[in-house]
Amino acid sequence: MAVAIAATLTLVLAACGGGSTDEPGGEDISTGSRHVNLIAYATPKPGFDVVIPAFRRTENGHDIGFSQSYGPSGDQSRKVARRVPADVVNVSVQPDMTRLVDAGVVDADWQQREPNNSVAFGSVVAFVVRKGNPKNIRGWDDLLKPGVQVITPNPGSSGSAKWNLLAPYAVKSNGGRDNQAGLDYIAELIRDHVTVIPKSGREATTAFEQGQGDVLISYENEAIMLDRANATASPDQQVEYFVPRETFQIENPVAVVNTTFDEPAARAFVDYLFTDEAQLLWAEQGFRPVTDSVAAATTKMFPGQIEKLWTIDELGAILGPQAGPAADGSIRTGWAAVDTVLFGSDGSITELYDTGGRQ
Repeated sequence: MAVAIAATLTLVLAACGGGSTDEPGGEDISTGSRHVNLIAYATPKPGFDVVIPAFRRTENGHDIGFSQSYGPSGDQSRKVARRVPADVVNVSVQPDMTRLVDAGVVDADWQQREPNNSVAFGSVVAFVVRKGNPKNIRGWDDLLKPGVQVITPNPGSSGSAKWNLLAPYAVKSNGGRDNQAGLDYIAELIRDHVTVIPKSGREATTAFEQGQGDVLISYENEAIMLDRANATASPDQQVEYFVPRETFQIENPVAVVNTTFDEPAARAFVDYLFTDEAQLLWAEQGFRPVTDSVAAATTKMFPGQIEKLWTIDELGAILGPQAGPAADGSIRTGWAAVDTVLFGSDGSITELYDTGGRQ
């Protein structure tokens, strides 16, 4: 299986030459008798720039043109909730999809429509540092060293910011069991070390590229992209990345919007994201595949040893009782619990950002 997948990857990548869809000489993906509007958070654009042309070379996708919009996950979700034309939406965190269910533009059973709860690719929280790691950043405690400046986006607009903060919170709170210890860490991080707060994960990467900060907390795929982009730059612009031994699993859901004018086209594209061909392309762009066979065949693309990978389900199980009951009286779980306790309008981390890290 691994050999067959590797051979398929070689063929697919050879067929996908031609560059990004928004670069001179890149492949035109807008033409076709049918059309799909993709609205997504900022980070997966490099993946879609490869996956969309590959889909258009399939029998199901050959006559489907695409329009794309990328931005902070929360902002994109609010746009779709206001009925901006959309067919497929890809957000960073489940609460941004829940907003669309509440607005009536995504069906309540969206997670059952595709494998893996409609999460087509994922990542983990990683660190990006300057070449040679001059501040000797090795783990979460090192981010709190005197003088270390940290770049991470605003959780009010960015889904990636929520993942970035959930990682140290889970580590320091033992998965929510010691809530105050987790909040103490986040408070010190915000108060003394986060000096720039971009709106999205992509803007955070750009700020780091421009020389701001000593360490960027980021999706692993964003770290891989940045490492590749700067590999031939001058030594003072080069970076390196690593995945801490304890980190957090990132899950970015995708769904078809029920206001689409061409549901078969939108559904065909979303279905394609879960095929081995697309999963291999996601892996090549630095995203962790979600199908077991492709994940096993691409292990060497993702170096590092993770000793504990926290998940949203683990954290939600612990924080559920603190979140209060759901509308039907049941205990909240998963993102419903985590978002209520930490990131909602009265959430603990939201309050820390509002006060500049002062408890």
